[in-house]
Amino acid sequence: MDSQMSTVSAGILLFLIMDPLGNIPVFLSLLKGVAPERRRRVLLRELLIALVVLFAFLLGGQYILKLLQLKQESVSIAGGIILFLIGVKMVFPPKEGGIFGDTNGGEPFIVPMAIPGVAGPSAMAALLLLTNTQPGKLPQWALALFAAWFATAVILWSSTYLYRLLGESVLTALERLMGMLLIALSVQMLLDGIGKYLRAVPA
Repeated sequence: MDSQMSTVSAGILLFLIMDPLGNIPVFLSLLKGVAPERRRRVLLRELLIALVVLFAFLLGGQYILKLLQLKQESVSIAGGIILFLIGVKMVFPPKEGGIFGDTNGGEPFIVPMAIPGVAGPSAMAALLLLTNTQPGKLPQWALALFAAWFATAVILWSSTYLYRLLGESVLTALERLMGMLLIALSVQMLLDGIGKYLRAVPA
């Protein structure tokens, strides 16, 4: 993630990280145990919780880094590793349980739909990195985050229709394509972090 990342590219990155297409089967499975009349309400609640958590990281990212005394290079390298692992899981998903493991019955609350379903550690790391590299562009990052969340929310809100229309095989193929893009972005983020670290080391 270089210093010239635009609002659009940041929004695309966050959208890929949130992985709404890959979450469709997981979310449908989680909502099976919920009464039909409550499913939309539960989904909306979880999406809003995720949005609040992500905005909290966006607004408090600089303070978190200062409190922990973390350098930009460290966050870039850690974010790249996390994104890489998520991307690999998207390309080579576990045989059972989807990206986030096995799902439990009953009505989900916060975990695993809001966190890490939408507001996962990779999204949080990306927001920390954005606010640390270009703190003056906070309004642009807020717009990128909301756009990515809104696109994710629309897809998950239409999950039943999309699952019937596209089928599991098409959704899996699209998720793996998104995973490949995410891996490429993660490698770039990792290389940027390593490059900045090497430049900062005195000769």
